[in-house]
Amino acid sequence: MYFQNFLARGMMAPGRLPNGDRGWAVPMDPAARVMHAGDVTEVGRVVAAAFAAGDRLPNGSFLDVCGGVYSWNDFAGVLNALGHKLSVVQVPADAYDKFFEGARELREMFQYFEQYTYFGPDADKRIAAANALVPAGFTGFADWAKVHMKP
Repeated sequence: MYFQNFLARGMMAPGRLPNGDRGWAVPMDPAARVMHAGDVTEVGRVVAAAFAAGDRLPNGSFLDVCGGVYSWNDFAGVLNALGHKLSVVQVPADAYDKFFEGARELREMFQYFEQYTYFGPDADKRIAAANALVPAGFTGFADWAKVHMKP
């Protein structure tokens, strides 16, 4: 999941909630820290490092670019600390499925995150492999948001 999804034209940009607030209505526990996310512009760093590694990186390696593991509450908290006024509400699956075309599929994806995390059960190993290739690591949401999501 990329931080850029939260920008105005991104598919996960904060929207108007039924109560009039701005934020997100989600079909999962908003406190569940299960979403691996990062800056899409940093993917090239790990790709370049993988090519530079040559034979030292086994064929078929999985490399997960990750600035951190977040919950919806984490995203809202970071943005609210910057001056936004966002909230997160959990909605039942059957209600979420009626929000828009494709909502059911999105809800199923979020439920997968809750059960297995965004990157799935082998996430730690794949994140460590990417970080080994790019020792400086990757940008976290708070630092990214300070630059890209000013109120």
